[in-house]
Amino acid sequence: MSRTSPPLEPSWKEMMEKTRSIYFYNLHPIFKVDILGTVVYKRERDDFFCYGVDDGTGVINCLCWKNDLLKQHGKPSGWGKHSDDAEGDFNVAAELEKLQQFQYSQCHLDIGELLRVRGPVKTSRQQREIMASTYYKVNDPMMAVQIEWMMEVPELYRQCYDKPFKLHPDASGEPAMSTLSKATNIIRDFLKQKSVVRFRPYDVLDLLHPLVPEQPRTDSAGEPVAGPSACQQARQLLKEALQILQDEGIVYRKLKSQDEVYQVTIHDKDLLIAIKDIIREDCRREKYAEKGCHLLHILSAVRQRYSLNVSKAALELVLKSLECNSDIVSTSDNYYTMF
Repeated sequence: MSRTSPPLEPSWKEMMEKTRSIYFYNLHPIFKVDILGTVVYKRERDDFFCYGVDDGTGVINCLCWKNDLLKQHGKPSGWGKHSDDAEGDFNVAAELEKLQQFQYSQCHLDIGELLRVRGPVKTSRQQREIMASTYYKVNDPMMAVQIEWMMEVPELYRQCYDKPFKLHPDASGEPAMSTLSKATNIIRDFLKQKSVVRFRPYDVLDLLHPLVPEQPRTDSAGEPVAGPSACQQARQLLKEALQILQDEGIVYRKLKSQDEVYQVTIHDKDLLIAIKDIIREDCRREKYAEKGCHLLHILSAVRQRYSLNVSKAALELVLKSLECNSDIVSTSDNYYTMF
C-alpha cells in the first residue's frame, strides 16, 4: 500500500518538464510516492540496484541508485566479518570499513526483506517504476512498522486523496468554478443520473439557461452594450462543454453529420460489444495470445471496424468499465486480454 508525498510547489518550467511523469488519482496530481513493501526480485548493476517491491497492491520496479562510495568500492572486503580489535583501540580504517558495511547492508537487500522507497514515478518501456530518491531496508521482526503503515495509509486516503481535489478556494471556502466548468458538470451529472444512451444538443440546452444572465449587458456608465443574446450565449456554452466531454471521452459522435447525435460512451452497448469482440478474436492469434492486445492496437481496430470517431480517452473509459465488470483483464500496463 502506497501513499503520496506532500504536495510541492514547483515553478512552471519544472512543471512543464515533469508533465509526462504526473499521474492523477481522483484529480489529485501525483508526482512522487512513498511505499513500503517486500522485495520479491532483485538485480544489481554497476550504478544501481533494481528491486521489485510488493506493497500489497501490486509489484513495482524501484530503481535505487548507488552512491559514489558503493560504486567505487562495491561490497566491503570485510563483509560479514567482525573486528577483533582490542577494546579501547581506535582504528580509522576498521571504523571506515564498519561504516561501509552498515551502508551496504542498508542498500543491499535480499528477497523477502522489507524496503522503504520514496521518489518520483516514471514510465519506462510502458512500465511504471520508481526512481528512488531515498531508500533503505526496514528491520521489522514484530511487524510493528507494517501494521502502523497499514493503519496510516487508508486514513490518509480518506482524509485527503479520496476527497475531491480543490484548487484556488475563494473566500467562502468553496473552490472557484467557471461558468464553463459548471455547465460541463451539469451535463455530466444529467447523463449519469438519467442513464442517457444518446442525445442531441437541444436535449440538454435548457439545463444551461440558469447559468446565462438574462439582464442586458451594460458598460461602466450603465449604458446598454450590444452583444450576443442569452440564447446565443447558452448555445456557445453548450458547444464548449460538449467539446470538453468529448476530450474526456465521456461522449463521442459515432457519425459526423448535420444531425448532431452524441453517444454516451459507457452506455453504448454496441461499442462495448465491438471492443470485446476485437479483444477476443485478436487474442486467439499467436502474436497476442501471451501478452494480450495493446490499447493502441485496440483503438486502431475499433476505428476500422466500428467508428473513426472513437477517441483514445473514450476507449480507456470502456476498457476500465469492462475490467471492473471482469469481462477483460489487463496483463500489464495498457495490454488487455479476455478474463
